[in-house]
Amino acid sequence: MKALRPILIAATLLALAALACSGVPQLIAPPTAVPLSTLPPAVIAPPTVAPGDPTAPIQPVTLDPAAEQQLYIDLYRRVNPAVVAILVFQADGIEMGLGTGFVIDKEGHIVTNNHVVEGGREFEVDFATGLKVRAELLGTDPTSDLAVLQVNVHPDQLSVLPLGDSDQVQVGQRVIAIGNPFGLSGTMTVGIVSGLDRTLSSDVTAPGGGSFSAPDIIQTDAAINPGNSGGPLVNLNGEVIGVNKAIESETGVNSGVGFSIASNTVKKIVPALIEDGKYVYPYLGISSTDDLTLAEIEALDLPRTTGVYVTSVSDGGPAGEAGLRGGTQPTSIEGLRGGGDLIIAIDGKEVKTFAEMLSYLVNETSVGQTVTLTILRDGDQQDIKVILGARP
Repeated sequence: MKALRPILIAATLLALAALACSGVPQLIAPPTAVPLSTLPPAVIAPPTVAPGDPTAPIQPVTLDPAAEQQLYIDLYRRVNPAVVAILVFQADGIEMGLGTGFVIDKEGHIVTNNHVVEGGREFEVDFATGLKVRAELLGTDPTSDLAVLQVNVHPDQLSVLPLGDSDQVQVGQRVIAIGNPFGLSGTMTVGIVSGLDRTLSSDVTAPGGGSFSAPDIIQTDAAINPGNSGGPLVNLNGEVIGVNKAIESETGVNSGVGFSIASNTVKKIVPALIEDGKYVYPYLGISSTDDLTLAEIEALDLPRTTGVYVTSVSDGGPAGEAGLRGGTQPTSIEGLRGGGDLIIAIDGKEVKTFAEMLSYLVNETSVGQTVTLTILRDGDQQDIKVILGARP
């Protein structure tokens, strides 16, 4: 029999290959940046589709190969100066590994992955111009796998990448990744957004077992390899829509399945890392799972196939204090308990999956905020107000 995999505001979905690679990159001086405003218009003519009409014919896409090529050339010239190589050293000066980061403001703040800097005591940041400086680690967040470094560099020497709105990202849109795979500095790869709203587990253990997870993960087929960690995933406007994090691979090298932390999650967490050195997550205190099969749904006698089924509630947690119920009744499937609440909305926003609810909690709420959970219990719909706590 299949055993249910419990999570506590977390979901273990994928085995990850962490991205950190030793080796010092050979820095190159990029060409002079060309503003994107100089690009010829209508590089790609979008398909014409009647809004909301899936039966409408899709017109052929018109491509201008020369203009498209120039778009990528100019995009690289604009983005690459803000992308840096990060060398991580132990206290004794021994190099631990290499990752990527990018500059987000003129104060010298650099975003990268937590796993790039984890365990490091000294940090060197190498710019595409050849400039090399030491950096201070300001804060880390193991759950989202984000970290912030700061360099003392004159603002005139810094190129900055803007953070885009990841809520506007769509599957199929073209993206680029720039980083230092295998120590090859300034490497650009091109792909598309392959999937949205993925959830990846972290190394942070939750009370009662399992692990906390990061929501709002963007999946891409742009080539990401060891050394790309912490680098930007950029749209064709030159905006960062994600921070490259990991790959799904049996060999440890790119297999066309890469993952990036959505930019809106970055916007939420990074200011706290700069200000306080850490981010305090709002805490609901439930266990759930995002991969119930149809047989499990039938065994639980759930009235619908979407929603967040509460497998258990943490003792003394916010959800428990508010009266939310987890599953306690035996079912025909070993390890699966029935009678739990089914969350179908939060603050009036429908949630079809655990990933959607987790994304809302992380990006839209704060500790101490009251949220309204709409649940189905014993065939009845009701609203339960929960005051979010600080995650233990």
